[in-house]
Amino acid sequence: MSPEPVIAIDRVNHYYGKGHLRKQILFEVTANIYPGEIVFMTGPSGSGKTTLLTLIGALRSTQEGSLQVLGRELRNAPSRELVKVRRDVGYIFQAHNLLHSLTARQNVQMALDLHPEIPSAVVYERSCEVLKNVGLGDHIHQYPHNLSGGQKQRVAIARALVSQPKIVLADEPTAALDKQSGRDVVEIMQRLAKQQGCTILIVTHDNRILDVADRVINMEDGHLTALDAVPA
Repeated sequence: MSPEPVIAIDRVNHYYGKGHLRKQILFEVTANIYPGEIVFMTGPSGSGKTTLLTLIGALRSTQEGSLQVLGRELRNAPSRELVKVRRDVGYIFQAHNLLHSLTARQNVQMALDLHPEIPSAVVYERSCEVLKNVGLGDHIHQYPHNLSGGQKQRVAIARALVSQPKIVLADEPTAALDKQSGRDVVEIMQRLAKQQGCTILIVTHDNRILDVADRVINMEDGHLTALDAVPA
């Protein structure tokens, strides 16, 4: 018996603008992503990859079609349901989006502010532990301006994983990194995701890391044009 998909996308269309300026960005997008998978989404700039990622993450409203994340239908979902979905999703952005006035630990700890049920002592301990797991045990109290690009992205990974989400969404996480730093970052994500049993969807242009994926899907002009197994 096949597992239920954690992300089920069925004939999703998306538009920007209104009236005569209205432009369709996604066209009948359909795909399923299953528990524990590491899926990469490739395609040219402007093809709709980031739009789809933000829809899956409940950062944008689903307009047409069906989009279910962790069994919850996002189209026409009330705000409280969208908040529940966001609590189960970790985000890693291209520009890492760290707050420069906070230390690495404090940046990571921010992700746990959505989880008031976690005691403060556990919050501190877990934030430090996840930074050690991404190789930043000696940089826990450093501010972002004292970290390299690869180290900042590792903080962003720690922030995304500290709440032990069921899904991690990453938008071009290696774009600003050299080859080795980029591979290190993705392999850290792969290892921690397998440990935590979460699903990862990564938008990328970086062909150097595609071998890490279980599967690659391709977006072009708002259409998913291929859903392929990764070549051996």
